[in-house]
Amino acid sequence: MPSVLPDGETMPEDGSLPASALAGAGDRPLAFYLHVPYCATRCGYCDFNTYTATELRGSGGVLASRDNYADTLADEIRLARKVLGDDPRRARTVFVGGGTPTLLAAADLVAMLGVVREEFGLADDAEITTEANPDSVNPEYLAELRAGGFNRISFGMQSARQHVLKVLDRTHTPGRPEACVAEARAAGFEHVNLDLIYGTPGESDEDWRATLAAAVEAGPDHISAYALIVEEGTQLARRIRRGEVPMTDDDIHADRYLIADSVLADAGYSWYEVSNWATSEAGRCLHNELYWRGADWWGAGPGAHSHVGGVRWWNVKHPGAYAAALAGGRSPGAARELLPNEDRRVERIMLELRLRDGVPLSLLKPDGLAASRKALADGLLEETAYERGLGVLTLRGRLLADAVVRDLVD
Repeated sequence: MPSVLPDGETMPEDGSLPASALAGAGDRPLAFYLHVPYCATRCGYCDFNTYTATELRGSGGVLASRDNYADTLADEIRLARKVLGDDPRRARTVFVGGGTPTLLAAADLVAMLGVVREEFGLADDAEITTEANPDSVNPEYLAELRAGGFNRISFGMQSARQHVLKVLDRTHTPGRPEACVAEARAAGFEHVNLDLIYGTPGESDEDWRATLAAAVEAGPDHISAYALIVEEGTQLARRIRRGEVPMTDDDIHADRYLIADSVLADAGYSWYEVSNWATSEAGRCLHNELYWRGADWWGAGPGAHSHVGGVRWWNVKHPGAYAAALAGGRSPGAARELLPNEDRRVERIMLELRLRDGVPLSLLKPDGLAASRKALADGLLEETAYERGLGVLTLRGRLLADAVVRDLVD
């Protein structure tokens, strides 16, 4: 979750939504994101809404405790049921993220999923994912998650090199994420992801190739690779400012992306979103695809964001304030915004252009359509897709995705 929440209009205390948000809901998928805001330590690059035990001590008391967090989050899921009323939709996906969800007992994660199941039901083919740190799980923990209904797991690998992990303040040892993939498979997980980061200060091309090779060898059916973004206010940003570690430039990021796409393609992974590759359509992260396609989702937890029918809202950030609101019978929502049609059009272009399936050119205004023709001529959009009325990024276009989006939304 972002470290700074945007402005917005006041959220009703009961969390109610305007009737327009619920109109036609039955035609849209419904997803749940469950945020666990706890971490054992803070990674130097992290800008998410997370808290260590030290950061929570004396600021929220028992309300901020992770020991009773599953019960607190369950209260928000029950609130969601009240707000959505007789909405007949079963949850298509549930994604538990953080933070480090696996700092909670496996039974807590299963209980949180159980409340979604009790209140909304799960689709027959529901995708149920949790994120996990490699050093916070073992075979017994994974088996308990699988028995409790989870069928997809995402491990934060980041790098196979110790010196890179050290710069990122990651606590697991090289080789542990790969072992986790094998343990997850043994526990019966159908789908496993490894998250990688490229462009860490001090990382070489050789380091990055070694990371990709280790990830591929582990055999997950999904790999995500993200360029390191140095966020202001993080420990890593302060270290770079002091000259302790060098800043990685955009050209190196581009080179690392090209290496990733080549290595993963050779290993049988296909890109379906700019930063995500899978070995099959079933291996894709459906939950994230629902985000990118503007579906409805309820984000439960401190700082979590939600979207239903063009209404977007976000919760208070601190676990203590979040728990206090729910204990008092109030929505933990901090504020909300009703998205005008033009904003929704722009967001569709921004998100769907990142997908292998592309964005319909019919969404573009005259200036954007003219820009798309130039992007096509410049080799940034695929010609065959364009002829079918879709804007699909080429490999070069993926490297310049942000610039292409800026031109097309005009």
